[in-house]
Amino acid sequence: MNWSVYIILCSDNSLYTGITIDVSRRYIQHASGQGAKYFRGRQPKQLVYLEPGHNRSSASKREIDLKKLSRVEKSQIITSDANKIKEVCSKGC
Repeated sequence: MNWSVYIILCSDNSLYTGITIDVSRRYIQHASGQGAKYFRGRQPKQLVYLEPGHNRSSASKREIDLKKLSRVEKSQIITSDANKIKEVCSKGC
């Protein structure tokens, strides 16, 4: 399977990090309240980071690493070349 690590900007300007094999489906789940409990009381505003090409294990490890970063460090990752959101989402996200 092709797992992706993603970051969503939330309505309270927090950043949520997760993993999935289907980013579009997962985003819709978050928006409809069927996703993570984190989205109770806040809404996803925008998918801001996408890093595809992982297996389940490497995606989980990368998610943990990203969650440990500060807000400033996450902002740097979002603007880095590691962010494949434009490449992947231009093909249908």
